[in-house]
Amino acid sequence: MVGYPTHKDTLFAIRGLIAGGADIIELGFPFSDPLADGPVIQHASTIALEKGTKMAQFLSLVRQIRKESQIPLVLMTYTNILYHKGYDKFFQLAKEAGLDGIITPDMTVEESKEYLKAAKKHQLDTIFLVSPNTTKPRLQEIIKQTTGFLYLVAVFGTTGVQTKIQSYTISALKNTKKIAKGRVPVGIGFGISTPGDIKSYIKSGADAAIVGSALIKLIEKTPSAKIQGTVAKFTRQLKASTK
Repeated sequence: MVGYPTHKDTLFAIRGLIAGGADIIELGFPFSDPLADGPVIQHASTIALEKGTKMAQFLSLVRQIRKESQIPLVLMTYTNILYHKGYDKFFQLAKEAGLDGIITPDMTVEESKEYLKAAKKHQLDTIFLVSPNTTKPRLQEIIKQTTGFLYLVAVFGTTGVQTKIQSYTISALKNTKKIAKGRVPVGIGFGISTPGDIKSYIKSGADAAIVGSALIKLIEKTPSAKIQGTVAKFTRQLKASTK
């Protein structure tokens, strides 16, 4: 979450992710009503907003990262942020700063025509979410529209650190991979926090594992001076479990 606990700490965390071997970094931009997020990310979003995090700061951070690394960067935020600026203008600014893709959990494929048009114009990936109970016809339509990868939500509910992998999640993952037919990679997220979680999902066919809340909890309890090294160590442990 950009701006949490501070803008400087966000940069330390990103450098730690890069050093630890992350393949893609998802940068959250705070929103006042983050409906897809659980208490950990909601809290981080609230703090970031209270500290005055603005889109100009977010884009400045992206430009700074681009001076250090070409790692893929994906923005995760909510549709109102983009709509308020105007899709075309927002995507232009995002591309110029160095972003590679966008995740908007509240953007439905049925309402995405202008969103997709603007993203395609500026060559940004539009990453859609699906859940374990997404119907086959709708899943097929979303697979046609998503680019970069497809984001499979592992659990019913919001983001957060879970304690057990559900059998319905494994079934949904295998079914989604079958329907996707290799057209787009399938990443799985929500509730993933340990190397064991990742190993199980990769074994079941996931192309990527997405870790958010566990990382924020780690940052929360780590002194600023140690964030980069601590995040790098945690990321290396997660990355090792994918092999």
